[in-house]
Amino acid sequence: MLIASQLEPFFNTALAERLGAEVLPVPRGAPAALPAEARVLIVAPMFGVWDLPHLPEPPDAPEGWPFGLEWIQLVSSGTDHYPRWFLDSLPVSTARGVAAGPIAEFVIGTIFEAVKALHTVWIDDPQAWRTRPFAPIEGTTLGLLGYGAIGQAAAAAALGLGMRVHALRRSAPAADEGIVFVRSVEELLATSDHLVLAAPATPQTRHILNADSLRAAKPGIHIINVARGSLIDDEALLEALADGRVARATLDTTTPEPLPAGHPFYSHPRVRVSPHTAAIGSGARLALVEKVAANLERHRQGLGLLDPP
Repeated sequence: MLIASQLEPFFNTALAERLGAEVLPVPRGAPAALPAEARVLIVAPMFGVWDLPHLPEPPDAPEGWPFGLEWIQLVSSGTDHYPRWFLDSLPVSTARGVAAGPIAEFVIGTIFEAVKALHTVWIDDPQAWRTRPFAPIEGTTLGLLGYGAIGQAAAAAALGLGMRVHALRRSAPAADEGIVFVRSVEELLATSDHLVLAAPATPQTRHILNADSLRAAKPGIHIINVARGSLIDDEALLEALADGRVARATLDTTTPEPLPAGHPFYSHPRVRVSPHTAAIGSGARLALVEKVAANLERHRQGLGLLDPP
């Protein structure tokens, strides 16, 4: 079987070795053409920039689409950066969950950085030998807006640190040991010391953190966005930072991406912006290789693909 892949060369090699299949590297973007013998396409986001106010016109389906393809594996968990014709023409599997571990580690790292500020502790002069107290992480509350794979991985890590975990999910709360499910975003904001945004971008979640909901925030809350920038009303967040309701915002995703030069988030003393990088790394890519292998076996057996859109 020939697999067309937009993964990086190292992971194409890992994919070929894992599957015992030929892997054809193809450029990113909508495929203009593929060999007739290619049966699977592993594809990266086509628009390149998330949550632009006005997305570019999506490309039209190329002549001959879908060529000889039988199914598509997305590199991303979200589908908001692919044209509809691409998603509706063949069976599709998302990368949902493959980056949950790395993103949870990023979340915990940002909490340690915010609470412990270890970069300020190290000394190189005996005159600076003065002890300083550390605020605790144990006993504080992690809020999760979204309780999918990322939320669950972050919850497990937080519980291991002795944190309390509160979560808000779209579906009816299921019993999960150690997790308190709340009924509204306002309740989540009011009870969280650190709030992780891990929900998908939908019309319902757009600006879910806004001037009204942020009025309920526990004073001193730390907001961590690893989902989509559209979940936050930027002006409302800046106002909440100014009046002290929000002590810190760690934003791995923004609207648009990248933010334009001079945006106030870049220079704000209590905002940290990272370039949508929490999910990037070898761990997530190797997990994706395993997901492709599992889906290939399911496809051969005539079973449904894992994690459809």
